[in-house]
Amino acid sequence: MRAVSDRRGAAALTRLRVPLGFACAGIAFWLAHPRPLSVAAGMSVAAIGELVRLWAAGHIEKGREITRSGPYRLVRHPLYAGSAIMGIGFMIAARSLPAAIVVGVYLVVALVSAARAEEATLDARFAGEYSAYREGRAAPSDRPFSLARVKANREYRAVIGLVVGCVLLFLRSL
Repeated sequence: MRAVSDRRGAAALTRLRVPLGFACAGIAFWLAHPRPLSVAAGMSVAAIGELVRLWAAGHIEKGREITRSGPYRLVRHPLYAGSAIMGIGFMIAARSLPAAIVVGVYLVVALVSAARAEEATLDARFAGEYSAYREGRAAPSDRPFSLARVKANREYRAVIGLVVGCVLLFLRSL
């Protein structure tokens, strides 16, 4: 019974992670005390996170298969790993402990719950194939990176968000 309740809670939080992310970003931005150098350093880190996300988006066929190529050979959730790196970049750029706490708590709660909900869904949808992947028993795939998949996965939205966040933090630093 508790497992079902935990899954429902994770699924509900997963559905709310984008609006909660915007709310937390607004609070973190308000708490930020950026300087031009902190913005440059932080956005350099965040750009690495976005590159990880782009790499992952160029390999994943969301909801159609268990992706095992590209960064999925190295880590189960490279999109979330990239988001976490982007969040760390924001923390550096913001130059504020309270802003970093808001971002850090959001990332841990949202990404962990999203990963749990996603893993349960994939395991159910693909009859244990995800468990084999998670346990390292699935053979890797050699599918090449595709810009068409990046576009189909709408990763341009994260790029736009990164650019907007960078510009806003830089303007705030002046």
